[in-house]
Amino acid sequence: MNAAEGGFAPPGACRLPAARWRAGRIEGGTELVADEVPVALVYGGISHAVMLASPQDLEDFAVGFSLSEGIVPDLRAIYDIEVGEEARGIVVELRIASGAMMRLKETRRARTGRTGCGLCGVESLARFGEELDAPPVLAARAASIAPDALHRAMAAMAARQDLHHATGAVHAAGWADRDGALLCVREDVGRHNALDKLVGALARGGFDPGAGLAVVTSRASYEMVQKAARARMPLLAAISAPTALAVQLAQDSGLTLAGFVRDGRHILYSHPQRLAPDGV
Repeated sequence: MNAAEGGFAPPGACRLPAARWRAGRIEGGTELVADEVPVALVYGGISHAVMLASPQDLEDFAVGFSLSEGIVPDLRAIYDIEVGEEARGIVVELRIASGAMMRLKETRRARTGRTGCGLCGVESLARFGEELDAPPVLAARAASIAPDALHRAMAAMAARQDLHHATGAVHAAGWADRDGALLCVREDVGRHNALDKLVGALARGGFDPGAGLAVVTSRASYEMVQKAARARMPLLAAISAPTALAVQLAQDSGLTLAGFVRDGRHILYSHPQRLAPDGV
């Protein structure tokens, strides 16, 4: 039985009544729809962010968000994670090191997470300028990555996107080794959330992000590049286009940014030397 026709619903999806138009006729039935729930990230009893996200892999999400937002320097600074459901959403409670908690209190700003804009909550243009002026800078080491590795990893993503196949409504972020073997995939309704989940999964699994590349089924926005650079990923490959601000940050931070990775072609927007071992 096709998942869209029967009663099966994979994690992260629900079944809702729907009417289909087929060959001039309307047919009643149900359809699988991606879940999108408010997820509150709470540090030491202080609510820091409320994100709209898919409700699976939330421990990975909490770790990845904490790392990519610079709340903690590494996984060792996260002591405990508890996930609980409430009437209006899900609460993820994190207990972090005292030094990280002190910095969070000093720099915390009110923000409401969305599946789109990555800098919602920055209180001024001056503050945004500070974020641009101090990008994370990757180590100078040039990982030797075969150009075909991007396409092998992107092609392998299709078979690992269970929630997308069921609903058609989520993004995926994957991590592959330098040969393009896809080792980890995470999905979410938000492209930023999917990448955060991937960062968290790598940290919790003991993987070295610098030893591979990230592939995403979305455009490459400023914050996607920022999260990849903060995670020490040397290369971010997107199936769609980057923005100009994303290209600027990739260039400044030492990250190789590839866009339009599809149909056997891609465009390199920054630091192409990582895909050309001879330095050309």
